[in-house]
Amino acid sequence: MSWSKLKQNLESFLCPALHGRVEYRATSYRYLPDKAGLCYIAVDKKNVFNMSDTTNLIRWYQTELEIKNDANIQIPISNEEIEAVRKDTKGTVPEDRLKVIARNRKITEYAKELLSAQSSLSKSNFVVTANKFLSISIEESIESDDILLNILALVDRRVGKKRILNMTEKMKLKHSIVQYFYELRRSTL
Repeated sequence: MSWSKLKQNLESFLCPALHGRVEYRATSYRYLPDKAGLCYIAVDKKNVFNMSDTTNLIRWYQTELEIKNDANIQIPISNEEIEAVRKDTKGTVPEDRLKVIARNRKITEYAKELLSAQSSLSKSNFVVTANKFLSISIEESIESDDILLNILALVDRRVGKKRILNMTEKMKLKHSIVQYFYELRRSTL
């Protein structure tokens, strides 16, 4: 599918409040007419998301330690996770330390998933992922570990107000760029 047709299809799925604010852009090369160069997403005429550019407005993590030390990341811990730690330590750890251990375990798991998603995103092709988005259900895109699929789903008109509002807890565990687009969409409700 040509870039212009793909762009037209993607923009036809934008929610009405974001129409004109969110744009899909691509640079092209004169001697490669069938291939788009760099693809990116602009919000209010600003380049917000370029998959290969780590100098974006959005924070890209380089190491697991950066994620662990980021005060903006809030990881909710459930009682089941605390109980699992209590079971693993055979009840010998004080109660206040159980929460710390459970949180550290969850952050480590989250960091590995986040870095894995970032690395696969920087290697992926925007056009291929966008075509995949157009061919799968909106639920699959939302539940996917692919950051770009999440973004495309969040700005989609098929995701309603109730679903957006029910995603708050789930979005805390997503990459900061996904959280940015989630907040952008929530601001339009």
